[in-house]
Amino acid sequence: MQKIVVGITGASGSIYGLRLVEELLRAEKEVSLLLSSAGRQVLAHETGLQLDSNPTACLRQLRDHFAAHENLKSYAMDDFFAPVASGSNAPDAVVICPCSMGTLGRIAAGLSDNLLERVADVALKEQKRLLLVPRETPLNQIHLQNLLRVSQAGGQILPAMPAFYQQPQSIEDLVDFVVGKVLDNLGIAHQLFSPWGES
Repeated sequence: MQKIVVGITGASGSIYGLRLVEELLRAEKEVSLLLSSAGRQVLAHETGLQLDSNPTACLRQLRDHFAAHENLKSYAMDDFFAPVASGSNAPDAVVICPCSMGTLGRIAAGLSDNLLERVADVALKEQKRLLLVPRETPLNQIHLQNLLRVSQAGGQILPAMPAFYQQPQSIEDLVDFVVGKVLDNLGIAHQLFSPWGES
């Protein structure tokens, strides 16, 4: 089973991460969901989903929310003994969605102050897929330089920029477009939007 880590950080747009997890579980992937402290706060503010700070209780809440079982995992950000922290058990892909500029900067600098940053570093060193979904505007030169550094190191930058050619009718349509682009880049089939030129 393909193993994918999804990170949700403190950038606005946590709904992208939640929707991505839904679709990955639907596609029968093993998902490890990692939430930064700021990500947990923004998630609660933007979606109303209040998650316990206790890792065991949080995992139980997440499994209830997604109606998932063993294929959904979650670890504390200071749990460097988590399987995904090691290159010998590297996930097939890591998606940070949304990715804050702070998380981006630490990944670009090769820092691993928490489990999510370590997992991103593992993905780069093991030449696994790393997708960052930044959600910030405007971007300053430091942000742009950090995005370039991650890209040059082998990561992929997929900004949360919904398109309008599919004539979205709701916020959900806009979210699904971005999530669909992530799934496209992971090689996972989806029905979230029709490709250009197809009805």
